[in-house]
Amino acid sequence: MPRSPIAYIDVSFFAHATEDPEKVLKAGQNVVSKEFSERITFKKMILKGDHGNPIIFFKASTEEETVVESVLRYISSKLSALDKESLSQDLSLHLEKGNLYVRFDKQGAFKGDLRPCTADPIHMRIRFRKRKNEEITQICRDVGLLPREQ
Repeated sequence: MPRSPIAYIDVSFFAHATEDPEKVLKAGQNVVSKEFSERITFKKMILKGDHGNPIIFFKASTEEETVVESVLRYISSKLSALDKESLSQDLSLHLEKGNLYVRFDKQGAFKGDLRPCTADPIHMRIRFRKRKNEEITQICRDVGLLPREQ
């Protein structure tokens, strides 16, 4: 069986004092899909904000081959064609040294709707075994994360 082209996936996000940590955790779990959220453990760290307010930092990582590829396919199935096109156009801003960085809206993810976001997002880093941007782009096209070339 060939090795997955994806080495691992990291997911991280903050739950601020004004947010329900359980709902924010559910949003993070929804990004990796309900099917695999039980196989990915989110660790939490309690931090303090500038004014002493509590902030919870959640982080999870998985290298499990069946999970990483399935999570990427799941994300691909949830993104709209417009979001995929936008990601494709700005791909160079999301790629660095074999990593693809994507950010998702927490509120949308809580509802099961994945959409890119830059303000207070759920961060995802997808580490590929290949390091060339052209190879990573092709892998993303193959799994449906990016639109096929016309």
